[in-house]
Amino acid sequence: MNGDHIDTASPFSIASIVISMTIAAIGSGIMFAYVPYMLTHSDAAGWAAGGAVTAVAFGGLVGCVVGGPLIRRVGHARLFACSMAMVIIAAILIAADLPPIWWIFARGIYGAAANVNFIIAQSWLNHAASNQWRGRAMSFFYMTYVLGLGCGAWIFGQIPTDGNLAPLAVVFFTAIAILPIGLTRLPNPPAPASVNVNVKMAWRISPVGLIGVLASGGLSMVVQGFVPIYASTNQLPQADIALLMFVMQTGLLFVQYPLGILSDRMDRRYVLLIACAIILIAGFGAFLASFSHLVLLMIVFMVFGGAVETVYSIANAHANDRADPGDFVPLSSTLLVAWSTAATIVPLCVTMLTPIFGGRTFIIAAMCVAVAYALFVLRRVKERGPAPEDERESFGIRSAQLPNAATLSEPGKGNPEK
Repeated sequence: MNGDHIDTASPFSIASIVISMTIAAIGSGIMFAYVPYMLTHSDAAGWAAGGAVTAVAFGGLVGCVVGGPLIRRVGHARLFACSMAMVIIAAILIAADLPPIWWIFARGIYGAAANVNFIIAQSWLNHAASNQWRGRAMSFFYMTYVLGLGCGAWIFGQIPTDGNLAPLAVVFFTAIAILPIGLTRLPNPPAPASVNVNVKMAWRISPVGLIGVLASGGLSMVVQGFVPIYASTNQLPQADIALLMFVMQTGLLFVQYPLGILSDRMDRRYVLLIACAIILIAGFGAFLASFSHLVLLMIVFMVFGGAVETVYSIANAHANDRADPGDFVPLSSTLLVAWSTAATIVPLCVTMLTPIFGGRTFIIAAMCVAVAYALFVLRRVKERGPAPEDERESFGIRSAQLPNAATLSEPGKGNPEK
């Protein structure tokens, strides 16, 4: 591959990657709303909808482990087509009206394929973008993907659920998503580094960053995964569930972005404490809010979801601030696996506890995680004092629904600002 060509690539040249992933996100957004809605309105066991959330996260954990070796074996473009094919297979399994256990299995397939797609897309963007605009490119990528999820959720609200039109729409959008990257002229980047997990190293670099990403994995999957289940069990109409999930994604702009800018101007740990406080306040609001006041409820969940996204993005940036170039790839690998592990365990616990404590269990779980993390950050602030401001990277929008696999590519290329 000609490295000079990659370094001089224009912002327009990465459009194929961003377009492909945004179209794929529309299909994912449809399915993230459709599966819990259908499972909660069927004769499936009460744990089935929560089990589907856990399956997505567990599949993601598998995907982040196997993604690197598979890319080294067949290359970025071929594996992208294969992983998109797995998303289509998962949608067809759901469209086939099989028993709920097959739906859960299908969501696991989706989780693995989606994380492989994330690794491919972020690795490709990381190499195609020049140092001058890589950070902005990655932020734009995160923003368009999350808004694509929201648009997919809104589209779900317009689709009849008495047939299999929704999963067929997912097949359609996923197939379309293959075309832009399939036709791109961008050269394949080098194969990504292996997932080299080193928890001791990550703890040495940034305990606040490591535990923050760990916490955000559980927070993201619990809030994003269980909100449609909660709304469905409370008999919220399909169109309103779709609108609720769309509004939640806008928290990325209205909550994360302002707090991210603030974190460039003060100790990020204090901003993490602010984010945890917002999660706690929004959690109380979500716990008490009535579905009869839908607009208020949507605002509360928008803030709730946006604050969750903020914990991920700022904890990740805080870890990056303290990482040497030589440590960046194993650090990113460790954070990726930590995120995926928590994203599997916490929803599983919520699924098991919901029959005992009721449909608001996920709200309590999110609040407990936020309080525990805030206490940990306070302890670190007390022990370490003010954080140095030199060598701080500029904040960029990141999504807790799109774990950062960009640096599993090549040592020294992962940090867009260094």
